[in-house]
Amino acid sequence: MYLKNLTLTGFKNYGEAKLSFSGRINCLVGDNGVGKTNILDAIHYLSLTKSFFNNVDSNNIKHGEDFFIINGLFDLNGNEETINCVVQRQKGKSIKRNGKEYQRFAEHVGRFPVVMLSPADSSLITEGSEERRRFMNKIISQFDNQYLDSILKYNKALQQRNKLLKAFNSGYPFDNDALQVWDSQLARYGEVVFEQRQELVERMIPVFQKYYSLISSGKEEVKLSYVSHLLETDFLGALATSLKKDMVVEYTTIGVHKDDLLLEMGGYPVRSIGSQGQQKSYLTSLKLAKYGYIKERSGVSPILLLDDIFDKFDGERVEQIIKIAMTGEFGQIFITDTHKERIQEILEKHGAEYRLFCINDNSVRVVNE
Repeated sequence: MYLKNLTLTGFKNYGEAKLSFSGRINCLVGDNGVGKTNILDAIHYLSLTKSFFNNVDSNNIKHGEDFFIINGLFDLNGNEETINCVVQRQKGKSIKRNGKEYQRFAEHVGRFPVVMLSPADSSLITEGSEERRRFMNKIISQFDNQYLDSILKYNKALQQRNKLLKAFNSGYPFDNDALQVWDSQLARYGEVVFEQRQELVERMIPVFQKYYSLISSGKEEVKLSYVSHLLETDFLGALATSLKKDMVVEYTTIGVHKDDLLLEMGGYPVRSIGSQGQQKSYLTSLKLAKYGYIKERSGVSPILLLDDIFDKFDGERVEQIIKIAMTGEFGQIFITDTHKERIQEILEKHGAEYRLFCINDNSVRVVNE
């Protein structure tokens, strides 16, 4: 699968823009702030029906305009597919595939997969466990509607149990039968979530370690592991054991809402000891492992969006990433960079098939055909 062309109208800083792409590597070069990342975000919209960076759709409309339109023409197994995304102020969003509008955006997600690697991903390392749970949820829910349904029902049951715990602490008579209703709901849906997350991480680990070793030339030892209360005990038993503590603090302290990913280097958290380059290598390897998982599950090679990933990397790691990208494991790739000569030199050195776009003052110019 690859994106053949992209047309933007009123999207972010672009009034009008039309681009035709290579089926392999596409490089968008220019100074910071000229709109390179916005093109990647438009591709993200076509795949996942939303921005990678901003959840409020209307904020992506160009200043002074009333709407934006993103049109994309994909080649999917030799068949052309058109995707149209329209957002109007105060009127919401419309997504069409081959002229037919979706009633539910979830029907579209997963058909044209993308994997985005961005400086914003640093939150996976620097922020709390909620970011890493969201990372897992976004991957699995693309392919498993039962998982998404289980997450929603689990969170609803969790809210109700927490309300009950607060009521008990406020003088409401203890009601074990009412508590058991929500405990059974948490266990039922939480076990589905746990099993899918555990499978995801187990399948990603060897791929993650392979890519990190390649990017770093084997210089560092890294580890990725899944942390969950359910690895050590059954859910209902854990809830019973933690009940006294839960009643004191007035919320549920055990469950998949406390799950985490442990990101380590040399036996220590990568957040604590990793340099900026090492942390970025870690995130790149993690996203490439995500790519492999999505490709395996969907049977389609996702589009790989690499946004400003070479910042903080030395020349050796930049070249290693380019060499990895050129292997047959990856399909179409988009790269943004501020160093035209650097990226061109590496691509030509390895005989890559690529198209180079120079972006300046909201205009796009093709350097090579």
